[in-house]
Amino acid sequence: MPTKKTAPTRQSHSRQGFRTHERIVYPAHGVGQIVRIEEQEIAGHKLELFVINFAKDKMTLRVPTAKAASVGMRKLAPPETVKKALDTLKGRARIKRTMWSRRAQEYEAKINSGNLIAIAEVVRDLYRSESQPEQSYSERQLYEAALDRMVRELAAVEDVTETEAAKQIETNLLKGPRRAPKAAEAAEQEEAA
Repeated sequence: MPTKKTAPTRQSHSRQGFRTHERIVYPAHGVGQIVRIEEQEIAGHKLELFVINFAKDKMTLRVPTAKAASVGMRKLAPPETVKKALDTLKGRARIKRTMWSRRAQEYEAKINSGNLIAIAEVVRDLYRSESQPEQSYSERQLYEAALDRMVRELAAVEDVTETEAAKQIETNLLKGPRRAPKAAEAAEQEEAA
């Protein structure tokens, strides 16, 4: 008993300030691309949907156009926000003296907020240089999730590869206080070359 019928795809190119083929950020999944805007009939109601493809995750998401703002879908960060996020990485890690489970929830909320600066704070706070002690499994998972989100958005905004974006993030992390001074000097010399 099918409850969902797909109406023919309408050729629309722009809704709620978003266009087809535009790259966007969906808070819970990161950077994706709007591949089309379609209309579907669900339970007798016509619904207009953004069809968003997350190529790296091999996932397609359908978001009602009317709900785009309320779910936190947004355009890629402007260059000044990217600069502020990269500057955040250079700051001192702010680790609260609360139980790990509570901090982990806060980090997870920041990652899923879709806010690039909040994600940069998680990357900064959970970053470990080679001279620092190992991270627990859950710390490493959160760090990698935040780093992945930041790398993808930085690569999309600056139109560079994810590898180049990751190097740029690491260079900024090494400029932070009390982080392997030899590594920071090597990164600066590499940057100057």
